[in-house]
Amino acid sequence: MNTNTTHLQARAKALRLAGLLAHWDSLAATPTQLAWVVRLLDCEEQLRGQRSLERRMRAAHLQPFKPLADFDWSWPTRCDRETVQDLMGLAFMADATNVMLVGTNGLGKTMLACNLAHQALVQGHTVLFTSATDMLGELTALDSDSALRRRLKHYGAPDLLVIDEVGYLSYSNRFADLLFELISRRYQRKSTIITTNRAFKEWHEVFPNAACVVSLIDRLVHRCEIVMLQGDSYRLKEAMARAEHKTASRAAPQRQEVMKRKTRAQRAQQREYGLAELGLANTKAIPRTLRIAANWTPKQAMAVYEILDDLMDVIWRQYGKDIQRALKHDRTYDAKDFSSPGIDETDVPF
Repeated sequence: MNTNTTHLQARAKALRLAGLLAHWDSLAATPTQLAWVVRLLDCEEQLRGQRSLERRMRAAHLQPFKPLADFDWSWPTRCDRETVQDLMGLAFMADATNVMLVGTNGLGKTMLACNLAHQALVQGHTVLFTSATDMLGELTALDSDSALRRRLKHYGAPDLLVIDEVGYLSYSNRFADLLFELISRRYQRKSTIITTNRAFKEWHEVFPNAACVVSLIDRLVHRCEIVMLQGDSYRLKEAMARAEHKTASRAAPQRQEVMKRKTRAQRAQQREYGLAELGLANTKAIPRTLRIAANWTPKQAMAVYEILDDLMDVIWRQYGKDIQRALKHDRTYDAKDFSSPGIDETDVPF
C-alpha cells in the first residue's frame, strides 16, 4: 500500500465513511477507481466543511458587522493597526491568550471583535458571541446549581468566547462572582475577547464591593493582548454625515421652488433686462416667445432639456444668492445686485 492510498484511507476514516473503507480493495483497485474515490472524498469534505461553517455561524450568534476592510484606521487618534492585523492571524488562540479591546463608545471595538470571531469561524473554531449583560443576567436567573453548571459549561466550551460591553452597567457581587467563575474555567485553556469602555482601574466601579475584581483582572491580563482605542465616536461622525446629506437633499427642491415663484411677468422683465445688458434689446432676430419645434424626437427633446437643466445649475451656482436676495425683496435684478462675479459652491443651498 503506497503513501497516497494510506492518505486517502485516513481521509475516509476522518469522514467516517465505514462502507468505503470496508470495500476499499474493490472500490479503489484501479487508477480509474482511485480517481473516483479522490473525487468522492473531495466532494464530501467540501460539503461537510460548508455545513460545519453554517452550523457554527448559527451557534456563534454574531451580530451584523462591517468587514475589517471597511474600518477607517485614520479615524481613531490611537489604534495599533499592526497588532489588530496580527491578531487576525489567530496565533493568540494557540496558547489561550485573551484579547482586551479598550476604548470609548463608537470607536469600533465590537466591529473588531466580530471580525476576529468570524475569522476564527472560517478557520474551523467554535465561537460564541454575547454581551456581558445578557450572559450574566441569564446566569443569575438560574434557580438550581445543576442548571448553573450546565450554562457555565456552555459558555466555557467554545474555542473563542466574545463578551461585549463590559463596563457599560454596574453589577452586583453575584454578577462579579459568576464572571470570575467563568473566566477561571477558561483560564489558560480557551481564549476570551472582551470589549470594555473602562480602564482596569475603573472596574471597581463596574463591580462595586466585589472582592474578586482583582483576581478577575489578574486572570484576564496574565496572557492578554490589550488594544487601546482613543478618539471621537465614529457613529456620531456617520450620523452627522447623514444629517448633512439629508439637508443637501432637502435644499435641491427648495431651489426649484424658488424658481417656480417667479411669475411670467418677472421672467419676461428679467429676460428683457438681460438682453439689454448684452446690447440685444432692439434685436428683432431674437424671439420674445420661445417656441418648441414640433418635429423633435423624444431623444432630441430630452437632450435639450438636460442642456437647459445644466444651464440652470450653472446660473444658480454663479448667482444663486443674488437671485434669492432679489426674490426676497420681490423685485427683479439690477446690475448693482450682482456684487460679485461668482458665488462659492459651498454657500449654495443644494
